Amino acid sequence: MTAIRVLRDRNAGMYLGGVLVSGFGSSAMMLAAGIWVKSLTGSSSLAALVGFCLWAPTLTGPLLGTVADRVRRRPLLVWVNAAMAALLPLLLVVRTADLVWILFAVLVLYGTASVLCDAAEAAVITATVPRELRGDFNGLRMTANEAMKLLAPLAGAGLFVRFGGGSVAVLDAVTFALAAAVFAMVRVREEPPSPATSSWREQTAAGVRHLRRHRLLRRLVAVGSAAMLLSALGSSAIYAVVDAGLHRSPAFVGVLYAVQGAGSVVGGVAAGALLRRMPERVFAATGMLLFALGIAVRATPWVSAALAGGAAIGVGLPWVLITVLTAVQRETPPDLIGRVAATANTLVFAPTAVGGVTGAALVAVVDHRLLLTAVGAAGILAAAYCLLKVPTEPKPAGPHADEQAPTLTA
Repeated sequence: MTAIRVLRDRNAGMYLGGVLVSGFGSSAMMLAAGIWVKSLTGSSSLAALVGFCLWAPTLTGPLLGTVADRVRRRPLLVWVNAAMAALLPLLLVVRTADLVWILFAVLVLYGTASVLCDAAEAAVITATVPRELRGDFNGLRMTANEAMKLLAPLAGAGLFVRFGGGSVAVLDAVTFALAAAVFAMVRVREEPPSPATSSWREQTAAGVRHLRRHRLLRRLVAVGSAAMLLSALGSSAIYAVVDAGLHRSPAFVGVLYAVQGAGSVVGGVAAGALLRRMPERVFAATGMLLFALGIAVRATPWVSAALAGGAAIGVGLPWVLITVLTAVQRETPPDLIGRVAATANTLVFAPTAVGGVTGAALVAVVDHRLLLTAVGAAGILAAAYCLLKVPTEPKPAGPHADEQAPTLTA
């Protein structure tokens, strides 16, 4: 019922519509970009570089978050989406291997725009969505993104095969333009940012300090970071699971990912109601435990266990991420939200790259069952760490005293 309240809210509903449209184009483009590079160059390593280009700007999250805090956030969302809509059609000229560098350059800008939008969105959400509905909103947002990951890649692959990579770029440009139009219609009461009284370095460091000093946020971000690292390690063994473990063709990986995506959709819808009834650290620990068990059961030789594990991963991993996002929105003063959200995203998602590289190396020398069992055990330890009681935060003094509620502990 609360999810229905979110959808009936004009601002929240429109915002989710913008996320849905933009997510469709982005999911299609991310798949097509790798295929595009591979088809032009014949190089698997260059195709793998697509992911690096998209994720590398995440490392600059604290700085880009500071940019988001120095301007009004809704106009920033509109202009960034409009700029990407204008930029993507340039990829129509990429028809030979010697022009692939243009695609890589656009993908780096794509990743930069994504980091900026995530930082701005955190501020817009806190200004438009009531505090008690943010867990439901973040869950529905995750559901929308995961649903697009199930549908959009098929559309992107079909367009690429029929018309080439340029057609996918045009599709993505159209979705960015539509998202910009939707975000422009969201009504936000947003005060202009106060004049800067310190250097950019000091402003950027303020977001890092807030996370470091806030006990609950520090705990949740650490668990989120561990979840993404372990997820990357576990995902690196997926083909070994299908081949050596289940004795199926590589195409069966698509079935496992489809089940995982379906679990994410269900978990996102249920997240808000559960998050209201459980302390954040308990909810995050529950998600981490589900994720860990889902990874561990993939070490068994049974298809039913692998499917059940995929569903558990799909439910559990988003719960951890939704908890981190909602806690950051609740526990951060409005003038810091961009920096803190972007810094949290950097700390949570940057380990994905490390885990992917490490996992690829381990799969070559370690039995996949041992790797998955170790990842599952580490996930259980992370869940136990998350459950440790967090001392109650002292009520902040100064100008933000009324904006930041004390942390609740169970």
